[in-house]
Amino acid sequence: MGRETPKQQQQVSYTVEQLVAVNPYNPDIVPELENYVNEQVSSQTYSLDANLCLLRLYQFEPERMSTQIVARILVKALMAMPAPDFSLCLFLIPERVQMEEQFKTLIVLSHYLETGRFHQFWDEAAKSRHIVDAVPGFEQAIQTYAIHVLSLSYQKIPRPVLAEAINVEGLSLDKFLEHQAAGSGWILEKGHVRGQLIVLPRNEFNHPELKKSATDTVPLEHITRIFPILG
Repeated sequence: MGRETPKQQQQVSYTVEQLVAVNPYNPDIVPELENYVNEQVSSQTYSLDANLCLLRLYQFEPERMSTQIVARILVKALMAMPAPDFSLCLFLIPERVQMEEQFKTLIVLSHYLETGRFHQFWDEAAKSRHIVDAVPGFEQAIQTYAIHVLSLSYQKIPRPVLAEAINVEGLSLDKFLEHQAAGSGWILEKGHVRGQLIVLPRNEFNHPELKKSATDTVPLEHITRIFPILG
């Protein structure tokens, strides 16, 4: 059989989302939702609403719960950070299930990410490859999140700090930096490799002066009231 076209894949996704919207408490849709989780993994897509719906249905019929599916949902939720999806999903998972080793590991990983402890995160993830490697794109998603966090805090970031946060070193880091400089506006200052500084794009968090104060702007309706006076 030939591969599905993007249009066909969209139709499958639309059908599942429609099931969730029309009858989210129908236990008969559990198999479709479980298949949809696996589809999200293989196609590197994501639907929080569908995954939350499945976790709610598991609450009503705990004997039908697939811990493999639940683990994949949580990994996908981690990949969505800084969105609070992991906490939303975890809230629907029974405590007895959370005490299983793979879920305890995922909770620890979530804590490390939330607190910006990236070195500890990558160390722990390396011990749990059987969990995170089951979901393609995991490493890239966490690297994107790490860069997001760093961009909120740093105007210039030392190369070793960046290397630790995204778990990339050597030639791979050189290629990554070249790509970011070409496509994302990063500036690589000259200097010794380990002492090199990377200038990150300006934003209202790493450059607070860019954040406009409400008192610095005049509402449009105030301006329109002035025009008749000036006339």
